[in-house]
Amino acid sequence: MRSPGLSAATWRKSSYSNSDGGACVEVCDNFAAVVPVRDSKVPDGPALVVGEGGWSLFVSAVRSGALGA
Repeated sequence: MRSPGLSAATWRKSSYSNSDGGACVEVCDNFAAVVPVRDSKVPDGPALVVGEGGWSLFVSAVRSGALGA
């Protein structure tokens, strides 16, 4: 999978991030077929780019509690 250019990405904090500054995950919804994910505490750091299907499976597993805490 080729990584998209993320310089113009619009990031939003994941609803699964905690509010005390700990696990802060940001995602970008405006790319076709992929979901970039990054650590909000390191905005200039690397981003993980996941296919839509893989991201959907991951979010479903988190919602169901299958991944644990």
